[in-house]
Amino acid sequence: MHFIEEFTGRFRKERRALPAISISDPSHITCVANDYGFDYVFSKGVEAYGKEGDMFIGISTSGNSANVIKAVEQAKAQGLVTVALLGKDGGKLKGQCDYEFIVPGKTSDRVQEIHMMILHIIIEGVERIMFPENYMGE
Repeated sequence: MHFIEEFTGRFRKERRALPAISISDPSHITCVANDYGFDYVFSKGVEAYGKEGDMFIGISTSGNSANVIKAVEQAKAQGLVTVALLGKDGGKLKGQCDYEFIVPGKTSDRVQEIHMMILHIIIEGVERIMFPENYMGE
């Protein structure tokens, strides 16, 4: 969730907020899990908020998380650009997204550490493109 706040707040330098939401709100998750099952906790959020041209980023250390798989399917159906941060061999999600980062680590903690690094690189890339004045001289 903190990753999203790097967009709506700031990462390195002051700039205007960028639109981004995390679909991991506890109230949403418990409601959807109760009404539809845990496999739908993210796809229902994508259904509600995703618009064609938006980007969905799914994270799964195994690549086999049913709730992330369903969210990717929903995102693709709605015309979102899909990005996956995966671990091990990429699991069932390998080959399913527009962009994939597969970290071949054996333990979830190491995969998650590299995922965080990738997310920070993505944020910096967005800032460098949208706010180049903040990176002059670097």
